[in-house]
Amino acid sequence: MPMIVGVVAGAAVLALIFIVVIFKLMWRVAEPNEALIISGSKHRTEGLEEGMGFRIVTGRGTLVLPGVQAVRKLSLDLNETELSVDCVTHQGIPLKVRGVVIFKVGDDFVSIANAGRRFLDQQKLMSERVHNVFAGHLRSIVGGLTVEDMIRDREKLTGQTRAACGTEMEKLGLIVDSLQIHEIEDPTGYIKNLAMPHAAAVQRDARIAQAEANRRATEAEQQAAARMSEATRDSEILQAGYQAERDNASAKARQAGPLADAAARQEVVVQETRVAELEAHRREQQLQADVRKPADAKAYEKRTLAEAERDVRISAAQAKAKETELAAAAEATRVTTAAGAEAEATKARGAAAATATRATGEAEAAAQQAKGLAIAESARAKGLAEAEAIKARAAALAENQEAVVAQQLAENWPEIVRAGAGAFGNVEHMVLLNGADGMSDMFAKALTMGGTGLGLARQLLSSMGQDQNGQAGKDGSAVNGFATPSAAPPSQKVPMDGES
Repeated sequence: MPMIVGVVAGAAVLALIFIVVIFKLMWRVAEPNEALIISGSKHRTEGLEEGMGFRIVTGRGTLVLPGVQAVRKLSLDLNETELSVDCVTHQGIPLKVRGVVIFKVGDDFVSIANAGRRFLDQQKLMSERVHNVFAGHLRSIVGGLTVEDMIRDREKLTGQTRAACGTEMEKLGLIVDSLQIHEIEDPTGYIKNLAMPHAAAVQRDARIAQAEANRRATEAEQQAAARMSEATRDSEILQAGYQAERDNASAKARQAGPLADAAARQEVVVQETRVAELEAHRREQQLQADVRKPADAKAYEKRTLAEAERDVRISAAQAKAKETELAAAAEATRVTTAAGAEAEATKARGAAAATATRATGEAEAAAQQAKGLAIAESARAKGLAEAEAIKARAAALAENQEAVVAQQLAENWPEIVRAGAGAFGNVEHMVLLNGADGMSDMFAKALTMGGTGLGLARQLLSSMGQDQNGQAGKDGSAVNGFATPSAAPPSQKVPMDGES
């Protein structure tokens, strides 16, 4: 049973394949630009007379019986043929007309049937047949026209040619899509001679126009040259002004650098001056805090005590004077009781007044003495304070001579090295022995020559310390004697090697 099913299935597949192959062989499709002409059986096609013996298929498919019917294709594409026809005009002038005709087989069944009967096996000769048709009609039409008509109205020539060839082209199953006359050649020169008067007139008008144009161009050029000169003048004036402005700006720019440098240097000097002033002010404030304020405090204390003592003495003198005055007043009162003792009363009053005046004078003298003592004590305290400061500086200098000398050497070390190297300034050639050891010895000696002022610096510092101690002693004795303290000697610079 399965074997029978397989055989049946295989037979069905083979039958289907056979049917497909047969259908493919029988089915023909017409392309859009072609027509199928099927012959071999009697057919009736719409628009055609009965019994033509073939049928036409365009744009679709159809079944064809192999071996019974024959299928051939007729192209519906455009075709082109060049026209080159020798003609003679109505005036007897020989011309050669060149053009092109674009044609194709008509799309209707009648045109396809007519073209199939005439060109099915001779489609390549279709252009030659069309050229012959158009050449004959073109000669006939040109023979009835003049050269002037052909030149002035080519559409008339083209229209008459298409109308004359239309009937014959329809019989051939062809339609004309385009007919163009490209060129009309004149071997006799008639057309050229015909155009010469007009060409001469045109040339004349052209020369006149050219002359007028040249005149106007010359005038325009002169005006343009004048405007150019005017513009050049204005431009040069403007350029001169701009150049002056640029020169002025350049001069200012060149001055800006030195002015800026000067301003910068001035600002530096101002700032350095301010720094120096601030430093001096700071030193003054330091001196005020370290010396003057303590001395002023001590002087103020002594002055206050002296003023208090003076006030006590003045108060005592005033009390004594008041007491004396009261006693005198009482005595005067007693005297006034006696009428006869007026002189005694007056004398008593004079004595009392003299006593009071004397007491007041003594009190004022005591006050002046106390004030002088306070001022002298204040001056003495200030002098002692300054003497102590000088003595402290002298002691510091005496104890730290090595540090001061070292500082001076460090500040002047480049000068010391330069002074030592000066010994070799005039030496052109130098020969060193012992290699690196010789070089080391030579530089050691040079540095020793530069530092010979070390001992001298120490001696000067020692003598300056002694002078300052002696001066401090003198200032102290002066203070003890209530004299104004003298100013401290100015600081001395320790001379180094190479300095005076």
